[in-house]
Amino acid sequence: MKLKIVKDSNPIMRKKSLPVDLPLSKQDKQLLDDMLEYLKLSQDDEYAKKHNITPGVGMAAIQVGVLKRMFVIYYQTNEGVVSYQLVNPKILETSVKKCALEAGEGCLSVPNPHEGLVHRYYKIKMQAFDALTNQDIIITAMGYDAIVLQHEYDHLEGKFYYDRINPLNPNGKMPGEELI
Repeated sequence: MKLKIVKDSNPIMRKKSLPVDLPLSKQDKQLLDDMLEYLKLSQDDEYAKKHNITPGVGMAAIQVGVLKRMFVIYYQTNEGVVSYQLVNPKILETSVKKCALEAGEGCLSVPNPHEGLVHRYYKIKMQAFDALTNQDIIITAMGYDAIVLQHEYDHLEGKFYYDRINPLNPNGKMPGEELI
C-alpha cells in the first residue's frame, strides 16, 4: 500500500470532486481500503516515524490524486473507534452554534501550519453510502466528530481548513462558539 499524499500547492486540490458510481467498482473499494489502512498505520507512532508519515484521522480521495467524492475517517475515542468509508456524502443539516479546535486544525496535504481558529458547525447531519458497512447511512455528529466530517467534506469542495480562518482576526472566537 503506497499512497502519495497530494500537497495543497497542487491545483487539483482546488477542484470539486465528482460523484462516485454505485455499486462501487473494485478499484474504488480498494482505494478506500488503502486509505483506511494508511490512517490506521499513520496513528502507529513507530510505523509513522519509520516511514516519515504524519498521523491523520481523515483522508479524502482527492488527497491521493483521485477526484471522487469519497473519504475515510479513523480514530479512537473513549467510547471506541470511529471509522467510516463515506461515498457521495451530503450535509443535510447544520446547527446555528459554531465550534473550533482550540489548538487549530492540521491536514495531511498542508505541510506548513496555519495558525488560527477554524470555524465550523457544532452539529451536523450527513448522509452517505458507507462502504465499510455497505449501506446508506445518516450520521448525526457533534463537536470533534462534526469537525472531522466537515474537514474532509471541504476537500470534496476544493477547500482547505485555512480558508475558514479569519485573516483579520485568526484567533478571534465567534459569539457563542465552543472551543474544543
